[in-house]
Amino acid sequence: MGEPTVTPLEGRDQALPEPVTATPRQRRLHRLRSPRRPRLWFEILLIAVSYWTYSLVRNAVPEQRAEALRNMDWIWRLEHSLGIAVEESVNHGVNSVTWLIVGMNYYYATLHFVVTLAVLVWLYRSHPGRYAATRLVLFATTAVALVGYYLYPLAPPRLMPGGDFVDTVMVHQTWGSMASGDLKHMSNQYAAMPSMHIGWSLWCGLTVFALAKLPWVRILGLLYPTATLVVIVATANHFWLDAVGGVLCLAFGFAVARVWYGTLPYALPRTAPPRGQGRPLLPTKA
Repeated sequence: MGEPTVTPLEGRDQALPEPVTATPRQRRLHRLRSPRRPRLWFEILLIAVSYWTYSLVRNAVPEQRAEALRNMDWIWRLEHSLGIAVEESVNHGVNSVTWLIVGMNYYYATLHFVVTLAVLVWLYRSHPGRYAATRLVLFATTAVALVGYYLYPLAPPRLMPGGDFVDTVMVHQTWGSMASGDLKHMSNQYAAMPSMHIGWSLWCGLTVFALAKLPWVRILGLLYPTATLVVIVATANHFWLDAVGGVLCLAFGFAVARVWYGTLPYALPRTAPPRGQGRPLLPTKA
């Protein structure tokens, strides 16, 4: 009774010294794996260079039209056999409402980048200890997607020969896809599998849901990838199974972060220790 109690600050590690039994190699690896406060200039440069590299590599993948169309035919037949080939109905249904499909065209063209950057900025400012690990998930997801573009070229539904899909950007003259209209020569049209619109939006949604405090913001986090799924199908830019590919890539990204940091990014401390310090190492066995 009367003794003061000490409560650790939320989201902070206990300040324990590193054990002297750790080897130099363990110490170096520990520093690399420890959450650190991100540097703004480095993050801006890293994101800019990474996106430039992603675009360069994605568009450098050979546009294998014949193989992309064969893969599209296989995907379409598989979806029919699974009873989920309703993309055409969704495409026509939404296209009949002009204001809705035009809005979806602009959604497809802009929010993919805007929301992802907004979540990165929020993480940087509010969750610096989790920023690097969560960013690693996004980067690993995108990297494995590039492998998918190379190994499995796939044409989007709007390019189906003899199909009845509506290219909503062409029809409504909106800037809704880098692979439609006058901009189609600037982007690889046969890089539909996996869908990074789903990979990135689900990364945003899970991050917001896991870390946001306000219930309505967390709900919005879950609604964002759901709305994105409807948009990519309604605009005839992706099949349902492209979205599955995006989910699998994101799972790979989380696995990479889990292996590197030893835990999921959201379980790391919210704040990061000063640079040069890290989480305490476990003592080595004698």
